[in-house]
This record gives sequence, structure tokens and C-alpha cells, in this order.
Amino acid sequence: MMDLEKDGLPPYSYSALPEVKIGGTKQAPQLKNKRRSMRRSRAVRFVTLACLLFIAFAQWKQSRGLPGPHHPRKNHGLSIDRLQENLATCAKLRHKPKNPTGLGRERNARYVDGQKPTLIRNATVWVGEAVGATSEEDARAGHGFAWIKADVFIQRGLIQTVEADISLASLPEDTLIWDAKGRQLTSGIIDMHSHSGVDSLPNLVGNDDTNEMSSDITPYVRSIDAIQPLDPQFQVIKSGGVTTSLVLPGSGNNIGGEAYVVKHAIGQADGRSELSAEDMLADPDRNWRYMKMACGENAKRVYGKAGERGPYSRMGESWAFRQAFEHAQKLVREQDDWCAEADAVGIEHMSHYLPEDLEWESLGAVLRGQVHINTHCYTIPDLEAFVDHTNEFKFPVRAFHHAHSTYLVPEILKRAYGDQTPASAIFADNMYYKAEAYVGSEYAGKILFDNGFDTIYVSDNPVINAQHVLFEAARGYKYGLPYHAALASVTSLPAHYLGLGERIGKIKPGFDADIAVWDSDPLSVGAAPVQVWIDGTAQFKDPVELNKSVSSPIVPDPSLGVIPGEPVRVKDIVYTGITRSLLPGMEAPATTEEGSLTLVVLDGKIQCFGSCEAELRQASDAKVEVISLANGYVTKGFTAFGSLLGLNEIDMEADTDNGPSRGKAFSRGVDGLALDTKKLGVAHRYGVTKAITAPKYRYGISRHGTSVGFRTGAANSLEDGAVWGEDVAVHYTLSLAAKGDTTPSISSAVGALRSALLEAVTSEEEKKITDRFSEKAFLRKVVRGETALVVSVHSADTIAALLRVKKEVEAAAATKLRVAILGGAESHLVAEQLADAEVGVVLAPLLSYGTSWEERRALTGAPLTNGTAVDALVAAGVVVGIGLYEDWVIRDLALHAGIALRNGGGKVTDEEALEMISGNLYKILGVEEPEGEFLVFEGNPLEITGRVRGVGGSRFVDVV
Repeated sequence: MMDLEKDGLPPYSYSALPEVKIGGTKQAPQLKNKRRSMRRSRAVRFVTLACLLFIAFAQWKQSRGLPGPHHPRKNHGLSIDRLQENLATCAKLRHKPKNPTGLGRERNARYVDGQKPTLIRNATVWVGEAVGATSEEDARAGHGFAWIKADVFIQRGLIQTVEADISLASLPEDTLIWDAKGRQLTSGIIDMHSHSGVDSLPNLVGNDDTNEMSSDITPYVRSIDAIQPLDPQFQVIKSGGVTTSLVLPGSGNNIGGEAYVVKHAIGQADGRSELSAEDMLADPDRNWRYMKMACGENAKRVYGKAGERGPYSRMGESWAFRQAFEHAQKLVREQDDWCAEADAVGIEHMSHYLPEDLEWESLGAVLRGQVHINTHCYTIPDLEAFVDHTNEFKFPVRAFHHAHSTYLVPEILKRAYGDQTPASAIFADNMYYKAEAYVGSEYAGKILFDNGFDTIYVSDNPVINAQHVLFEAARGYKYGLPYHAALASVTSLPAHYLGLGERIGKIKPGFDADIAVWDSDPLSVGAAPVQVWIDGTAQFKDPVELNKSVSSPIVPDPSLGVIPGEPVRVKDIVYTGITRSLLPGMEAPATTEEGSLTLVVLDGKIQCFGSCEAELRQASDAKVEVISLANGYVTKGFTAFGSLLGLNEIDMEADTDNGPSRGKAFSRGVDGLALDTKKLGVAHRYGVTKAITAPKYRYGISRHGTSVGFRTGAANSLEDGAVWGEDVAVHYTLSLAAKGDTTPSISSAVGALRSALLEAVTSEEEKKITDRFSEKAFLRKVVRGETALVVSVHSADTIAALLRVKKEVEAAAATKLRVAILGGAESHLVAEQLADAEVGVVLAPLLSYGTSWEERRALTGAPLTNGTAVDALVAAGVVVGIGLYEDWVIRDLALHAGIALRNGGGKVTDEEALEMISGNLYKILGVEEPEGEFLVFEGNPLEITGRVRGVGGSRFVDVV
């Protein structure tokens, strides 16, 4: 028998015990009860001890963060998986973004399989940079830039080859061939300040996501979460050759949130299966992030309420900025400390997770240099304070937007943190709408360029229609920015400041195939794309092409770079080198050679036009100044109609404004006339010598009362000849602005106008009129046909209602009413009916873009539509004028007439185009056009290079 005590612990099973024979049968040994009981007790104690040891060991393993048999990995109660995610986040926090390169890619990340390669042949190409051997200094001066004759081959969404006469045999068999016919080809236009998609058009409350107004500081919101791919404005913008936009949150907040760069290739038309904002991203890899900030008037106006909330002042705004940056700085510091500790001791020894705060994450990324900042700042204190913020918290700013004062403070801009000074993203000449913009200058781009800064022209869509952002650059060239810099301002420069300068903005191998071919020089008046490609895909299946002959690119005019001084008023002046007169009744003698005409002005009046030999001798003897022109033009003065000139100086400043005529208020413009203002001075300097202005009703083009006709150069309304028409026309409003307290609907506004006119028809009512300046007295003149009725209206349906009212009142009055339309965005839809009713239209603006619901059917022009409203109205025989929808357009009236000319398919002559901003306005109103003013231009006033050199009145000439 075994000695179990000697041999040790019992085996784990009885099968290990030796067998014994009992009665010839093998059986397991039978131990005595006492020993069996003792063995069972020891076994229980062993099992208990083993369990305790196992539990202790498991707890020890858990406390060490090592995996247990059925438990997640833990350390100090923290998840090891999450700690490892935190460590991976550290790598992202330390990541320094780099501009993505273009060369070396086999395909554009946005390329959609199945799109065929394309060869654009016979193009005149603007590469977008100087030739390789050009120094940086020479390139900035414009050396090395040129239009070249070349073909462009695009494949897999990339520009593959740019060279002359690419062999067709070298290309894939399925290559599409597109003949540019010698036209100009550039990269797609880039708009660096847009709200398209978040401020969708037409404006509706349900689609407005421009500003997150719940707080002043909202770095955590993102424009991509609100972008509407169905916004029709995307297609309109693309029709202007714009392929890429930076979609920003609005400027209602000091920190408005993250922005995104998108391309205007959307949905199935671009080969994609569905509509998606994500699919619109210009850089799907998201190398850079972008953020919108704003300083100045906006935020303090929106949020400032004394004693309740702020900021209330610029001081408060600076504190709000600094406090926000401090929050972000604290988060960055805590994160950096955690990451450094984790690197040093290992995540298994970390006692807490990585500090994270979604509210401040994006602003922390700003301080880490991972976000490009674009800041809305107008004034000197705004700019200086924000520059201080960049240095205190050590982050760069890519561009100051709006930035009307940057041209005044180049040294402040140089103090901004970082190795690159901020660009100025500005309008060409949109100003006067608020006090912050009042100091703006159309020459800002030129002045900034001369000081070594970059200018980028933007739309702020829908403030300006981004379809025409290239027109901003064209006017920048007109105001002195060198030609190559003006083209760069909407192509290579915004690409550079977006961090995408090796992907978009140039026509080079390896760049995205975003391309526009133009029907004329892109910086010429009325330039429109013939075709647009995004990522190598043609965007218009059957584009409308305007009837324009292929022309050579503009030869840059260096004289535009000379900023003129203040006008000098003289009585006597001689202009030589005049090529053409567009002044009615002053045609050039048939015997004179082109460019040899002379204009002699003595005592403020034209004495001679032609060879003028005797007059020249007389002027020489009297030592009269002679100005030699290279390509002089003479025209009559222009007239501003539909604006608030003379009744308003700064739109948003009530003290500078005559004020609205809400409710039943009816007033005369002459009673509120205020002359000798900065805005009127600019108008006169740019050839707007007369204006017809009525009191505003509520907003936009809405007007109510009688318009006053006056001369913009007069010092006051009592000056002889200053007011040439005290009550030129009677104005009413049937636009959306007509819906108010007394007329809550369009139908009630139409009904109220009908009732007022019919009431004025009755002879009994005439006897009761004791105030000849009352509304009833003026309406009496309207129903007699003595005074024109001008109605502010856009909707074709409301215009139709107005035409019915006209017919009804004419039947009751037995006379013909003079009725005119101001606005007319949808007037093309009823062009024939307007012609039949002899109702003229003053288009304001000339090119509507469907801003409001009542303008949604506006014609946008080629390549989307065959003409615009002006073309349809002219074709129908309607007398058309071009009005001012906002006062800042005073500099551009002649250029707008030029657009009507250049894009009119030969149906409009130079003289007829100029009549749209002068004589036609008086024809529409049925009043005689005041005479006496004339203009002298260097260059054709209807072209981008035309420049006023003299504004003549009845007693003087302002020489520019």
C-alpha cells in the first residue's frame, strides 16, 4: 500500500491510484473515512487559496493595464485603446500641413472614371507665371509674362501637356478634340470670398445659413454643414468661368467658423452619382483647414447691447478675440504637456486622457498653424488690433477681407506675425455702403502693389454676383494694377493664399484641369466664357457663344498705372489727339485724319472741334494749357437714375441719409437734397454730371415720392442751374419692399396704386386739392399724362398687373399715362407687352442674378442664356436705360453700357449704348434732356481702358 503522506499530495483523480484485487476483481483502493475526510479538507483549503491567489493576480494585472481574461485593457481605470487613440491624436496635433503638390500625380483625386481625355487646340494661353529664367523681382514687375500659342492636353483630371501643335498620333484614341479658334485660355477663376451655398439664392429665410448667431465666438461651426449643392447660384457663378470658391461663414461674428474650398462641379453633370457637398471639396485630402473671422462694425452691431451682452465696442471685440485665443492656448498647452509626458513615460503610465474640447479644437488648430485665417477687417484700428493679436498668440493671417484701409497702412500689415504679409481681398470700387468702407479707394490695388503687397479681388457673393468676379479684376486693371497682377488677382494669387498654388490657378502640367476659354480678353468689358472645364470635364453641354470676332489680347497700357490727382477746375483748355466724337451734333469733319482732332474750350464752352488752327493760335497766345491725348473721345455727360445720389451719403448711417418713406409718407426729393458730398464728387469726376433721384421707400430700389433732377457738380441746390427738375417723376413701389403695414401684400399694393390713380381721375377730387405739392396733386398730373409714373418692380407677374392698372386708368382718364419700370429683372418675360404699352425700362442692375424671389427668372447671359434682359427688351423695341441699383456703381456706368454694346450681337451701336445712360432715360420719362455738359476721355469710354480726362459744364472744365 502506498504511503500517501510520504508520496505527497493526492493525485488529481483516482485513476492514478494503483489498483488492487478483491475476490478476483480489480477495484480502486478504499481509504479509511478519517483519512478521506482529512484529504477533502486539505483540498478545499487548497482550492480556496488558489482562488484567492487568482483573484489577487487578476486584480494586479488589471491595475497594471494588462489584459485580463474577460475584461478590457485598463490602466488607472483608463482604457488602453483610448489612450492609444490619444497618442495617435498627438501625431495629428503636431502635424504641420504643407501645400499639396501637383506634379507626380497620376490622376486628380476628384477625377471620375470614364471621363475622356481632351485636347484643346489652337488656344492663346495665359500660363499664369513668368518664364523660368525670370527673377522674382522682374516677375513682379511683369517681365516674363506673355500670351502664348499652344494646345492643352488634359487627362484623368490633370493638365498633362501645354505646348504648340501636339501630335494627335501621340494621344489616346478616345481623346475629345476642342478647337479654341485662337481664343484666350486661362485657368479657372478662383473666388476667395463667397457665401454661395450657405447664402443661397433666391434669398429665402429657410435657406439662409450664412451666420451662426447664437454666439459671437463660434469657431466650432463649419460652412460645409450648410452648403446647399442645389443652390442655382453655383451654376450661374460657373458660367462666369469661376471654377473654385472659398465658401466662408458670414461676418456677423468675431469668429464665424470654418470655411471650405469647393469646386463648382456638382452631381450627375460631373459624373457623380448624387449631390454632395463633400464631393465638391477642391482638395479631398483636406491638407489645409480654413477659418473666417471678422472685426469692426458688424459684430458689435449684432451683439452689442449695453449691460446685457457684447461686444459693444472695438475694445470689447479685442477682448473677445483675446479671451477666445486664451481658451484655445490653454487647450493647446495642456495637450502638448500630455503628449510630451506620454512620449516620456509611455501611455501605460498615464493617469488621465488627452485633454480635448470640441468647442476650442479648431481655434487650437489655428494656433498650431494648421488653419488658414481669413479676416474681415476694414478700418485702421481693426487692422492694427488684429495684427497685435497675431503676434500675442503667434498665428499668421492669410488675408484681410474687405480691407478698405489696408492701402493706407502698409507698415501695420508688415508687423503681422509670420513669414508672409497678409493679402488684401477687396472689391474694385464697391464702397459707401457703411462708414468702414467710406475711406476706400478704387486705386487701393495699385497702391498695395506698389508697396509690395498682393491684391485679390473677390465677390462676397451674393453681395456682388460672383459670376462677374473677373470684372472686378478688370476694373482693378483700369485703376492701375498691372495687367499681369490683375489676372493673377483672381487666379494664381488666391490659389497661393489658399495653400493650393501648385494645384490650381495656372495652366501647367500637373495642375488640376480647371480651364476657361474666353470670347475676348478676360480683362475686357463683357468677356464671357465659351467653355469651362473642371477637373478636365467640360461643364456646358451646349453653351451659348456670343457673336464676337476673335481678337488679340489687350496690350497692357502702362499709363493706367499713373494715379490721377484731384481735378483742377479751369475755364480754358485745349485737347488734341481726339479720335472720335460721340457727342450728338458734334461730328468730326470728314476731311480730318483719325487722331488729329482738336477740342478747344474757352470760358467753359466748346469753341471749336476739328482742326481748329485759328483757335489753337489764339489759345497759344493766351497760354492756355494743351493736353495731348493718344486716343481721345468726346461724349455727353452721363445721368444716374434710380440711385440715392443727393439724398444719401453712407447707406448704413442714418444721419447721412434722407431716410425711408415707410407707410403713407410721400415726399419730394428736392426737399431733402444735399449736395457737395464726397460721393457726388466721385460721380462728377467719372462723368456722371446729372442725377434723377427719388426718396427711398424701404430698401433696395424701392422709391416713394417725386424725383429731383440735379447736377452733381453743384455746390448747393440754390446755385444757378443746380436743380433742373424739381419734380421729374412720381415714384411708387411694387417690389417685395411694398409689403408693409398699410399694404401687407403685393395685391394690396397694386390695388392701392390703382385706387389712388382712379381717385385722381375724378374732376370733383381735383377741386379739393389745395396743396399743389401733395401726393394727390402729383397723381393728378400722372393721370393727365403730364408727369411720368416710375414703378420699382422686378417680377414679370407684377409688371403684368401694373400694365393692367395702366390700361384701366387710361380708360377712365381718357388719356395716355407715361409709365416706366425701375428694376425690371424679369422684364424680358413681358418685353412685347411693355413695347405695346410704350413702357420703358430702366434696368437696375443691368445684369440681375436672381437675388430675390421676384428676380429668380432673370437672364444670366452666355454661356447659360442667349442674351440678357437688355437684349430681349431692345429686340422688342422697348426703350431701355441703365440705372444704378447701388450708388457705388457711379464709376462703372459707361462700362455697363459697354457690356450692353459688346454682348449685344451688333444690335446696339456705340452711340445707342451711351444713350442708355443718358438720352434714353429722358425719353422714358418724357422730359427734355438738359444740355451743357461734355466729357473728354483718353480711350473709348465703353472699354476697360477708357479714362475721364475732362468734365465740362456750362462755365468750367474739371481737368483730370
